[in-house]
Amino acid sequence: MSTVAKTDERLVEALLSPSMYPRGGRPSVVELVQTHISYVFLAGDYVYKVKKPVDFGFLDFRTLEARRFYCIEELELNRRLAPDFYLEVVAVCEGADGGLELRTLEAVEPPGPAAGSAAGLVVEYAVKMRRLPEDRMLKHLLARGEAGSPEMEAVASTLAAFHARAETGGEIDRVGGVDCIVENNEENSRQTEPYVGRTVRRTVHEFLHAYAADFVRRRLPLLERRVAEHRVRDCHGDVHLEHICLVGGRVVIFDCIEFNTRFRYSDVASEVAFLAMDLDYNGYTELARTFAEAYKRASGDAELALLLDFYKCYRAFVRAKVVGFRLDDPGIPPQEKEEAAASAARYFELALRYAAVPERPTLLITAGLMGTGKSVLAQGLAELMGLVVIRTDVVRKELLGIDPAEHHFEDFGGGIYSPEVTERTYERSFELAGEVLRGGGSALIDASFSRREHRLGARAMAERADAHFVVLECVCPEEVVRERLEQRRADKGEASDGRVELYAEQKEAFEPVTEQPAESHIEVDCAAPAETVVLDTLKRLRVGDGAGLS
Repeated sequence: MSTVAKTDERLVEALLSPSMYPRGGRPSVVELVQTHISYVFLAGDYVYKVKKPVDFGFLDFRTLEARRFYCIEELELNRRLAPDFYLEVVAVCEGADGGLELRTLEAVEPPGPAAGSAAGLVVEYAVKMRRLPEDRMLKHLLARGEAGSPEMEAVASTLAAFHARAETGGEIDRVGGVDCIVENNEENSRQTEPYVGRTVRRTVHEFLHAYAADFVRRRLPLLERRVAEHRVRDCHGDVHLEHICLVGGRVVIFDCIEFNTRFRYSDVASEVAFLAMDLDYNGYTELARTFAEAYKRASGDAELALLLDFYKCYRAFVRAKVVGFRLDDPGIPPQEKEEAAASAARYFELALRYAAVPERPTLLITAGLMGTGKSVLAQGLAELMGLVVIRTDVVRKELLGIDPAEHHFEDFGGGIYSPEVTERTYERSFELAGEVLRGGGSALIDASFSRREHRLGARAMAERADAHFVVLECVCPEEVVRERLEQRRADKGEASDGRVELYAEQKEAFEPVTEQPAESHIEVDCAAPAETVVLDTLKRLRVGDGAGLS
């Protein structure tokens, strides 16, 4: 961030004084709220918003002329969805007494005072708005349990109607097309580079960048068709919970993006994804689904679901970036910076989860010897990808009425590990996975899959469910495996009965994974730290032309 101009040092103090405002609407007290780009003064029944003279690359408010221009843009654009609340642009001027005062634009344009006179000189501009009732903001209504499916359906209908009448074609299509998607994602990556290690891990940052580029490459025909079908519109650009108010039986959506058409000219799916993402972030996952489904019905946009996770990932990344900028704002107190860092990190983790979710029902299976890290990999992937994990160590004992945590140290292939029980275990695991896949979900069977016929059986079951299928073969140096098995034996809550003395026999009996096509087989070195292994595997599953889910 580079700041060239400075806000007049008298401005904040002056606008915090009730005497600054017109007598008819003079507040008893004025509150200040800051964002990374604005000073927002809450003055009784009105709000005055002043732009900071900052340059973030994607916006440039350094000159007074630019701030005037974008104040007028903000007024006109927001009147599309909140016509009764955006009132006028006002000027902050030098007063005759040397102080500052508010004037209408008409009073200062063209300039009235004679050359050389300071009185009347404009030092800043502000957007004047009617103040919306704080207790009717959607964020607060949800927190109090006073908003649910009907309200989200109303928001969806309002947004769909707005999109239907919003401008499209020509410059909007050009600016909001595929090149813009690419540019936005590249810009996001560049502008968040300084925050790697502060709000986002390097591995996550690199994965998200690669995922976005790969998605655009794979879905290019769909994205281009969306432009041709006029799904790219002059949107609001910043639809999230804090910008929606339910008042007087109406849905009021305010504070749109005025400073960069590249962020406002977009596929409507991106706008829908923003609010759905914000609902997810705040814990309203079911309402996010309700909203997206209601929008789909109201708009008739049948392809919306194909793009939602991609755009939700993009929107979460943008929010992480914008919140992260607060860390370098000298006007923000240290405690607020700490809160901003935590919030940005949560947005990045949410973006990671969206990027991880398979685009179609998927069955993953682990394969490998005991102690190679299959279960750790399975749990890590499940958390990110939203997979249902079916662990044969648990299924086996449940079939036999045994507590999963109860150890049974049998000879190799004996007792509860006999061929007969093993067959029943795999059959039951396939049944459970099949139910998940047919319901539209994705599953991971955590097992050794040492026999070829079981791997082929899993593949056949996935094909019957029209699901994607990948074998994750876990390998690990023997010395690391032996150390892990010794540690596991002492873990009373561990369902696995694997132990060092059985390792050699299992290794001898393991049938190499040679029956799978290359795109359905990933060999995973599980010797590295779990987080590294999981993210590396996820990248191989979700990005590129090799084995995986792309």
